[in-house]
Amino acid sequence: MSKVRIIPTVLYNDNVAVRGKKFNNWRVSGSLLQAIRLYSLREVDELIFLDIGATKNKNINFKLIDEFADECFMPITVGGGIKSLDDIEELYKVGADRVCVNTQAFQDPVFIQDAIKTFGTQSIVVSVDYKKINSKFFVFICSGSINTNIELKEYLKKLNDTGVKEVMLTSMDHDGMMNGYDLKNISYANLNYDFRVIASGGAGNKRDVLDLILSSKIDALSCSSIFHFTEITPLSLKKYLSENNINTRI
Repeated sequence: MSKVRIIPTVLYNDNVAVRGKKFNNWRVSGSLLQAIRLYSLREVDELIFLDIGATKNKNINFKLIDEFADECFMPITVGGGIKSLDDIEELYKVGADRVCVNTQAFQDPVFIQDAIKTFGTQSIVVSVDYKKINSKFFVFICSGSINTNIELKEYLKKLNDTGVKEVMLTSMDHDGMMNGYDLKNISYANLNYDFRVIASGGAGNKRDVLDLILSSKIDALSCSSIFHFTEITPLSLKKYLSENNINTRI
């Protein structure tokens, strides 16, 4: 099994880090620069930065990304508001190692195919946010504000056909709740498609993470609240996993 990647995610709006629950009740959690420096000190393997306001504002703050990328000493994935190949190219110029695309990937699957051809499969991550409504799971876009009325499995199959190799899968119902991951859907996605899954939404303790890995066989997961509202650090989490025979980078 590949080494499991523990990837902290930083959500931000303007120049401040934010947190929420179930994609609602967004509140400022501190300075964006402070959050970056904290993770740099903890020597994490990767970071994901998502601008939750960029799609609605129709603007990517390249200057801000350039500034915080200079503070990062690890690979970073940047998402929010990406609509064109020029956007992706500019993000690479200001310091992104990979990009994460959500709304535009849903609205224009050909765009993802073009991005993969232009920049390579290793450079593109597609983010998928979903929510349970009346026993069915539907895909949402625009930072979770718009229900596409497309069921999750239907959309994942279409994504698989584009050739994308990594998908960040976020349960809106589990987001920020710290009550465990959506094991069923994450396991299904990781075991039935060609792409790799970055599991997101729900980690509240170390056991939640171990249960996720054992049940779904994923090798990448995103965490946020667990590192801010508990005493768990990325390093202590990786040590715990290693003690339970999970291959991690320590």
